[in-house]
Amino acid sequence: MAEKESRPSWGTYFMNITNLVAERSTCTRRAVGAVLVKDKRILSTGYNGAPTGLKHCLEVGCLRERLGVESGKMHELCRGIHAEQNAIIQAAYHGVSVKGATIFCTNQPCSICARMIINAGIQKIYYQSGYSDSLAKELLQEAGIELMQIDSDNRGESS
Repeated sequence: MAEKESRPSWGTYFMNITNLVAERSTCTRRAVGAVLVKDKRILSTGYNGAPTGLKHCLEVGCLRERLGVESGKMHELCRGIHAEQNAIIQAAYHGVSVKGATIFCTNQPCSICARMIINAGIQKIYYQSGYSDSLAKELLQEAGIELMQIDSDNRGESS
């Protein structure tokens, strides 16, 4: 049986899943998804939203919007947990080690998520869209974690 010509690369496959995970987001400002992968197997997924059992921003409105907080600033003023954080937390909750894993994200991680990624032992990050957080890039570079942007048009690695 011949292999399909349109079969996606592993990077495209996991990024497509990451975009699907982002559709579960309950953030009114930006839908973000993350998928943790090791040995071509999904370990955990996460999307941005309020902690389990709490009301989501879709229900109660956006605190950051009410307070006029701009994107990329004062992350602590939010009901939600970032997608990368949720993916790491879900793995821990279920006893799954993420040491040596790769994380696929719809957006470049912020500096808070970058620090969690470093301490979790994640070795590589693929992301689609940039995020205005130069500290995150500095921390990841210092930690030796590879940060690669995947071009959303052809899904090739671009930087």
